Amino acid sequence: VQLQASGGGLVRTGDSLKLSCAASLRAIASYTMAWFRQAPGKEREFVAYINQNGRTTHYSDSVKGRFAISRDNARTANLRMNSLKPEDSGVYVCAAQCIGTNCATAYAYGYWGQGTLVTVSS
Repeated sequence: VQLQASGGGLVRTGDSLKLSCAASLRAIASYTMAWFRQAPGKEREFVAYINQNGRTTHYSDSVKGRFAISRDNARTANLRMNSLKPEDSGVYVCAAQCIGTNCATAYAYGYWGQGTLVTVSS
């Protein structure tokens, strides 16, 4: 399974962005999908995940209330980011196929896409 992330860009504090993660196979519909991010010099950080049917979502405390993860078809997961802050800047990477019970950790995921860069200026 290949994952293609898109939608990043340069925005100002308070702006919004929508990221999308498109999968190459419909099999992704049976997997939990997630977004992680990594800022320069920092470790990869969990952002959000959504389960197979879209009924269960989970967010990191740092984005809760501002970001929304969704699935709009069998192959695509989106991340709507509102009220962006400079500390939200980083490379956002999508992942799929959570193995285990803790889907908020990077090591749980079997598939990873390339990243899309988000830069929030102050």
